[in-house]
Amino acid sequence: MKDRRNRRPPDRSQDARSERSFRPRNARELALAVLREAEAEDGFVVRRLEAALAASDLSPPDRRLTTELVFGVVRRAATLDALLRQCVKRPASQVEEDLWTILRLGAYQLVFLTSIPPHAAVHATVELAQALGEPRWKGFANGVLRGVGRLLSDEQTEEPGPRAIPLQEGKYRLAKEPIFADPASQFAEWFAQAFSFPGWLSERWQARFDREELLHLGFWYNTPPRFFLRVNLLQGSREESLAELRSAGIEAEPGALPESICLAGPVRVDDLPGFAEGRLTIQDESAMHAARLLAPQPGERVLDLCSAPGGKTTHLAELMQNTGYILAADIRADRLKRVTDVASRLGIGIIEPLLLDAELSNLPAEPFDAALVDVPCSNTGVLAKRPEARWRIAPSDLRELPALQKRLLRRAVEMLRPGGRVVYSTCSIEPEENEQVVAEILAADPSLQLVEERHHLPGRPADGGYQALLRKSE
Repeated sequence: MKDRRNRRPPDRSQDARSERSFRPRNARELALAVLREAEAEDGFVVRRLEAALAASDLSPPDRRLTTELVFGVVRRAATLDALLRQCVKRPASQVEEDLWTILRLGAYQLVFLTSIPPHAAVHATVELAQALGEPRWKGFANGVLRGVGRLLSDEQTEEPGPRAIPLQEGKYRLAKEPIFADPASQFAEWFAQAFSFPGWLSERWQARFDREELLHLGFWYNTPPRFFLRVNLLQGSREESLAELRSAGIEAEPGALPESICLAGPVRVDDLPGFAEGRLTIQDESAMHAARLLAPQPGERVLDLCSAPGGKTTHLAELMQNTGYILAADIRADRLKRVTDVASRLGIGIIEPLLLDAELSNLPAEPFDAALVDVPCSNTGVLAKRPEARWRIAPSDLRELPALQKRLLRRAVEMLRPGGRVVYSTCSIEPEENEQVVAEILAADPSLQLVEERHHLPGRPADGGYQALLRKSE
């Protein structure tokens, strides 16, 4: 999150941070610690939050609060900043980085966590300054957050407006004064501020989607995501897994695919019956469609060219009934280890890992029956699950990533036998990374035929993404 281009509004600067460290003792302190660490280093909050929660002894309710605060502050950063700017009487560049994070944490609770009494949210947030060893910030934080509380009303509406703060499911909470641009005349700017997206991405989507679809995207990406499980059908049936989950008090229902289960809410992996034994994998239903589209058969020779972290690789193996051969290739050894760890947990023995060289030249000579190319992408289809991705992506990425994506797809095609097939997959909703990549490959290679193309729209019913099945002529 060090990338000022996206992570910070234009008037925020990378000013001095408190050099003091502290040991988190409660949910809010842990949330602050995760946000500080991510901001100071690589910006990836998801894995830092997972590590922090694994090392903590917080109660389940406090773990949920920590998760809500971390994800909420990252998702809603621009919205919170627009609100705070109404109440901070000094230039934002003169507010210390950690203090601004504390203000965001407090504002998020006041706006979105209405089950917490406002006075309790303010008091607990102000105490973060003390925990961080900066008691001089307490008076300032108290004044700003009380100002935020006075600016908010308890009224709601279903219509966009300069006072309308998006909540969930088409609802908005009204502020007493305008805090955003007027959507009637500046819709893209209002969307960027109200739903918290980079302005360039808001303008880009406005050019592609009508207002109803754009509002759907805004609400979907700012709502805690639905969680899906993939049943390892080598180890048992979906009905057996559903019965186990329900017996453990976990609400679950069948998904659209024979191996998919939809959970009513997030659950700790450790609490999932059958996970440690290899009966379940966490995987979004949209992602499951990639292996299904390739339809690998038992005994086939299959290449997974971008295999880490292993969800799609192991799904291929399950569909092959653990019979045949899968070469799981990736360019990073640490990520490749995750593939083998997942395969081991699921009891799968047909996957061979391969650490690729930079030129992709160390693939074996023997051709493959099928290949999966799940390429690195902008992640614009999964912004609900990867909250920091909206601040990491830049317009230049959508010019640079397609070159890599085309290179990977071409290499996979080269590895196919005559009559072989390949699935090209992304978790993006951007045409440059999806149908335009496939169109260029098809135009340059007359031996290829487009068999099927799938666009997964975010929230209908799962993550967004794209998949295309290509077949090589005999």
